[in-house]
Amino acid sequence: MKKLIALLTLAGMLTFGISNFMFAQNTEADSTAADTTQVVEAAAAETVDMQAEPEKPQTFHEVLKEQFIEGGPEFMGIVLLTLIFGLAISIERILYLTLSSTNTKKLLANIESALQNDGVEKAKEICRNTRGPVASIFYQGLLRYDSGIEDVEKSIVSYGSVITGRLESGVSWISLFIALAPMLGFMGTVIGMIQAFDDIAAAGDISPQIVATGIKVALLTTVFGLIVAIILQIFYNYIISKIDSLVNDMEDSSISFIDILNKYAKK
Repeated sequence: MKKLIALLTLAGMLTFGISNFMFAQNTEADSTAADTTQVVEAAAAETVDMQAEPEKPQTFHEVLKEQFIEGGPEFMGIVLLTLIFGLAISIERILYLTLSSTNTKKLLANIESALQNDGVEKAKEICRNTRGPVASIFYQGLLRYDSGIEDVEKSIVSYGSVITGRLESGVSWISLFIALAPMLGFMGTVIGMIQAFDDIAAAGDISPQIVATGIKVALLTTVFGLIVAIILQIFYNYIISKIDSLVNDMEDSSISFIDILNKYAKK
């Protein structure tokens, strides 16, 4: 009887323990499944968000920087230097030519008024205090006013040639960089093509990926060289038109200046 009671007690304890163990396992499994479901749902939500948000397009600066790096630093750096030097000279010329502009009508009116009322010295003072090449030419002419109109005309012509040379100073360097930039780009392209063929020979097979990559890198130098040439060409044409405008203004105003001197020289 005692054995039977002991067996029943043991059986009950085992049954109770197994039940508790199974319950704990089920609870843990349920929590694990719930956690897994939450993780999957979170990942799915992030995927949906990533698909919903389109990738931001690269800016022009980022694309330019990326393509510049792909082209290689050897020739791309040289092409960049031509752009830097060309722009530096262009900006310096534009500033110089802008400061060289003069209101010639006002200057001629002041000189005529000075010659009429105060004499040559007052006209010289007006020219000295006026900025620009036109005033300098007039001043050189007034210095020879007492020598006669012929000497004044020769002085204006000679000094006008000197001023024109100063206005055109540095322009030849810009034209050099315009021609040099695409030539450097073409040279980089040729060298890049040679390297592409070397890669094909080393691989032993004409792989489209090798060919496309090599040709792309080679052509980038030409593209950047042409871009540099186009930019500098725009600046060059503007500078040339500015110089032509100043030279025409000097010639026209010099004729009017000679007429004024002739007018008062007869008195």
